[in-house]
Amino acid sequence: MEKKTIVVKLGTSILTGGTRRIDRAHMVELVRQLATLHREGHQIVVVTSGAIAAGRELLGHPTLAPTMPNKQMLAAVGQSHLIQIWQSLFAIYELHVGQILLTRADLEDRERYLNARDTLNTLLAHRIIPVINENDAVATAEIKVGDNDNLSARAAILADADLLILLTDQQGLFTADPRTNPDATLIERVDVIDDALRALAGDSVSGLGTGGMATKLQAADVATRAGIEVVIAAGKHPEFIGRLVHGERIGTRFVAQANPLESRKSWILTGPPPHGEVYVDAGAERAVHDKGSSLLPKGIARVQGDFERGDVVRILTPSGKELARGICRYNAADLIRIAGKHSDDIEACLGYVYGPVAIHRDDLVLL
Repeated sequence: MEKKTIVVKLGTSILTGGTRRIDRAHMVELVRQLATLHREGHQIVVVTSGAIAAGRELLGHPTLAPTMPNKQMLAAVGQSHLIQIWQSLFAIYELHVGQILLTRADLEDRERYLNARDTLNTLLAHRIIPVINENDAVATAEIKVGDNDNLSARAAILADADLLILLTDQQGLFTADPRTNPDATLIERVDVIDDALRALAGDSVSGLGTGGMATKLQAADVATRAGIEVVIAAGKHPEFIGRLVHGERIGTRFVAQANPLESRKSWILTGPPPHGEVYVDAGAERAVHDKGSSLLPKGIARVQGDFERGDVVRILTPSGKELARGICRYNAADLIRIAGKHSDDIEACLGYVYGPVAIHRDDLVLL
């Protein structure tokens, strides 16, 4: 069997079994399955939630106000506790783990993104299992990725993974909410993630984690665009991780796109948040979408936001639908001045020129 790089995301509800405590018995079963795959030659990456839940458990479930400092305190206590549990469980199988804590800032900055990728790949090269979590002890709302579903998609891209497994308390994505609709059926395969599919995704009801089915769908969208197959499945199936890796039909499987994004475009899609919006006319929409063209100043109808040269911006159609994201070669003030003008007129308008395009096709990701 072909050796794969596999990222497994474990949510708080999986690690606690829906209780107030870390379920070590279930965790050791998960580790046993991952160790088996590791012995088969696969590379394993774990994205773990549960730091705050582990902190609450260790401190005896104190009654605390839901403030950011209290959550950071629980995360600081729980993160070390959680990694010790992972370390001790993998040690049963004589495997080493390496902890990587990330914030959104680590993924937005290109140099820090590449450094994180180098660390991750070096751990894998030495057959050490990376255990990744968001650095909740220092992350504020402004620098949080927000949920470990999307963090796992970014980790999968960092690792150039073949497969991302998102484990949940649901069997997968259904045609309706199975908790309330007895006629709901499991969707076993998804080739394209569209608006109709997104409408099926509900929210988490466990109260223990931050991710629901909607965030898993976002993560699947990001990962499949980068050429990574994604499976959403329940975390209680016996031997399910190995069965998934060996191709058994469990949960909902999202097919990887045939033409995955290269590394730079993956970073554009998953790293920095957009700093502004650029509305284009119908002609530019067709050129960018249908022909794979760069965005020229001539096709820009309106500019919103205060962004600098090199920032990522959203490219919107005349109706306001997001068409693409890209790295802008001019700041917002300059782009406003050259919007609607021919490329040959840029220097006359600004007194300088950074090239004939506003956003080059190599710096642009279609949505």
